[in-house]
Amino acid sequence: HLSPKDLRSLELFAGQIAGALSTARLLKEINPEKKKSDELPRNILPRGIADQLKERGEVTPQFYDSVTILFTDFVGFTRSALTMVPTELIEQLNRIFYQFDAITRRYNLEKIKTIGDSYMAAGGLPEKNATHYLDVCLAALEIVKMTEQVIAMSGGTSTESWQLRVGIHTGPVMAGVVGQYKFVYDIFGDAVNVASRMETTSEAARINISADTYHKVKFFLDCEYRGRIH
Repeated sequence: HLSPKDLRSLELFAGQIAGALSTARLLKEINPEKKKSDELPRNILPRGIADQLKERGEVTPQFYDSVTILFTDFVGFTRSALTMVPTELIEQLNRIFYQFDAITRRYNLEKIKTIGDSYMAAGGLPEKNATHYLDVCLAALEIVKMTEQVIAMSGGTSTESWQLRVGIHTGPVMAGVVGQYKFVYDIFGDAVNVASRMETTSEAARINISADTYHKVKFFLDCEYRGRIH
């Protein structure tokens, strides 16, 4: 026979077991949700930047003496967008940008943002590396080829008239996170402006690179001098 004291001890022990099981079940439910909440900012920001923002609530701006920036833009997009069904337009853009994301990740580039039909990425940040200029150019070649294939397979839609322009420039930038909510990792400096000009002065289905990028890749890639552009 058990004494009242023994019964009380058993009750306390049973309560502890039940509490431990309940805590284990709760942790099992919480951990996947915590993982999702941790991954969300990492899908928006570079991993190291997201971790820094989570731990400190702010991100220290950083200077990079050399990164390579890529801009793309579709010729004829604005005109064709006016005649396309909204779902068709977004689906086609998403289909193309989905592939852009895959290519830039494969070449270790950082996607900065999309602005309408324009796509911006950079190599050499947030982790510095010595091959960013070549990585960006190789990614650009693959992006142009892939886009031509997607458009050719579009099945007679308005996107047949889309042709991609690409601009690339290598130079120094500042990088950091701006805003109070909907955080954006962005880069700033004249190099960004020059890369944008490389894109706007490019020709359809061509990759326009600056002299600074050319001097980095001329021993690896065949380049054609197009003359001076105002």
